[in-house]
Formats: sequence, structure tokens, C-alpha cells
Amino acid sequence: MKSSRLARRNVLDRPLESGLSILLLAFGVGIISLMLLMQRSINEDLDRNIKDIDLVLGAKGSPLQLILANVYHVDVPTGNIPLAEAKKVMRHPYISEAIPLAYGDNYELFRIVGTEPSYPQHYGAQIEKGRQFETPFEVTIGSEVARSTGLDVGDTFYSAHGLTDGTDVHRDKAYTVVGIFSTTGAVIDQLLLTPIESIWGVHKDVEDADEEITAVLLKKKNPLAILTLPNLLRDTPMQVALPAIEMNRLTQQFGIGLDTLRAVAMLIMGLSFVSVFIALFSSLRDRRYELALMRTMGATPRRLFNLVLFEGLWMTLTGIVLGLLLSRVGVAVLASALSDRFHYDVAQLTPVNGEWLLVIGALAVGTLAAALPARSALRIDISNTLGQGR
Repeated sequence: MKSSRLARRNVLDRPLESGLSILLLAFGVGIISLMLLMQRSINEDLDRNIKDIDLVLGAKGSPLQLILANVYHVDVPTGNIPLAEAKKVMRHPYISEAIPLAYGDNYELFRIVGTEPSYPQHYGAQIEKGRQFETPFEVTIGSEVARSTGLDVGDTFYSAHGLTDGTDVHRDKAYTVVGIFSTTGAVIDQLLLTPIESIWGVHKDVEDADEEITAVLLKKKNPLAILTLPNLLRDTPMQVALPAIEMNRLTQQFGIGLDTLRAVAMLIMGLSFVSVFIALFSSLRDRRYELALMRTMGATPRRLFNLVLFEGLWMTLTGIVLGLLLSRVGVAVLASALSDRFHYDVAQLTPVNGEWLLVIGALAVGTLAAALPARSALRIDISNTLGQGR
């Protein structure tokens, strides 16, 4: 019988010892793999949605909240700002592009955002069906909105007040779907876009509406805009926040928790390799008589070495594969939770570069943990072991 097959049978004959080693390794590999996968997905989403947005203009409050609410649409806005005052910033000579946003209502918890055609153009959104919104109460919806709600071109619906509730419905003003965007992978997929006048007109006639907006996404023409605009807005109810800086702070805060979790995972993996080492030494001690018999029947020392080594590698490989599978299950569960809460899809299951290093490192340490007991198999005293009968 081949050494690899015999090694597998020996491992299966010790389900408790082998199972503990495999589970410990699987949990360690799984946690690290899960972090790598989620980090990849979240970073890609952050970078995709922050695309060429240098500054965000909005009401004073938390700069991070301003970014999360108006770039990623996962928080409530800090308030509204007068459009007339915002236009002064939008027309500033240091600003090359300005995209106004106004919102406060939702449809089945997807945000209805008043804006201009430049917003979907900024993210490269193409029309898959129908056309772009043009007049008040016309809506072009994202692909995820269409998939989740079943809305199609020509359908009408009513908006609900607020961003997280669907009970206070405005039934006096109906929106009409005129188009559906193709999938972009950006926040556009989760939004219903309409002219800003629609947002004003939900509560009163468009002509009498207070011209307030929620925020403006800005692209700078001159780097001095970062220094000039905060001073310009010091005595106003408005502020500008820098997405790159705020998201860097956020990721640094998360980084502390991730480092701790990574350290715990490494500790679990270390314990798993110690467990493999102990399990193999214990097995070797209990099977010395069996190994001595194999030597008398013609088995070479090299075959005994390979047999014990393969047992360790079999446990290591099983733990790695199980860990990678567990990480995919974890990603699917977390992706479902994030999709329900924020409508973001982070379920990317393809391997990341760090996982290959993780697998290679785990195999290398697992081989070392198995090689030390395997080396002891080379020094079995055949006559003494057979004479003792055990």
C-alpha cells in the first residue's frame, strides 16, 4: 500500500487527535483568509466610489459622516445647505467639477437622490434600458434597485419619507421609471436618480420649493482648493471634507481591530501546528511495534519517514482546505448581512494574493511540525522494540 494512502488511514483511525489538529488549523486559516477577502472587497468598493472626488461640501457636522452619507450612502446626512450658497463654492475658480445631491426619501429602503446627469456620468454608468431622467419625477434606477424591487421602465411608485423607514409614504406625488442603468459596481447600482426638483416637489410645488440640497461632490482644479475652501466657509453653516483623509482615518481605526484578530488567528494556527506535532509523536510512540514490524518486512527507513511525514501533511492540507472553505462561507454570510443593511455586494470569492502566501506558509510550517516526529521513526531500535512486544 502506498505511504500516502496508509498515512490517510492512520489519520482517520485517530479521529479525536487528528480532528482537533485539523479544526484548529482550519479556524486559523479561515479567519485570516476571511479578513483578506473582506479587506479586498471593501477596499475595492471604497476606491471605486471615491473615484476622482477630492472634496465633499455639506452641512457642518462630522466630516466622516458627511463622506459616508454622500459618497457611500451608508449614513444619514449632516443636514441641508442653501443651494445659492453652495453655488458660490461650485463656481469657485479652484473647482473643476461639482455634482449636487439632494435626498431624504427612499423606496423600499433604496435612496432616491436628486442630482444631475453628471453624477452617473462620473461613474461611467450606461443606460441598459430606457433613457436618462430629464424632467421632475422621472427616475433612472440602478441595476441592484431594479433586481431587488422588480421596478421596470414605465412603472410608477411613491416615495417614503426618510432613509430607513417605509411607512410614511408620499402618495400625492408619483415617480415614473424611465430608465435602468447597467451594472457599474459602484454606488449608482443602489440608487434611484431623479432631477433635484423632484426632491423639492415631493413636499410642495416645485415653483415654491426651498432651494436646499444635501451635499456637493467636488473635483479640484487647483490643489490650493484644499487649503482655501475651509477658510472660505469658516463663518458659514457649511464645511468641506476630504474623502481620502477621512477614509484613511476610518481604515486605520479598523486596522487596530484587524491586527488583533490577525494575531489571534496566528496564535490558533501556532497551536494547531503544536497539536499536529504532539499528535504525531503520540502516534509514533503508540505504533513503534507496528513500525518495527514494517522494518522487518522490508520497509526502508525512508518509507517510515515518509509515512509519518505524509500523516502530518494530510492533516495540514485538510485543515487548509477546510479553512479556505470556511472563509468563503463567512464571506457569503457577511455579504448577505451587508447587502440587507447597506445594499453593498462584497461577495467576491476568488482567491487574493495573500491567500497563496498563507497556504505556502501553512504548508511549510506543517511540514516542519511533521518532519520532527518523522525523523524519530528513522531511529527505531527494531530488536529492542520487538523484544518488548510493544
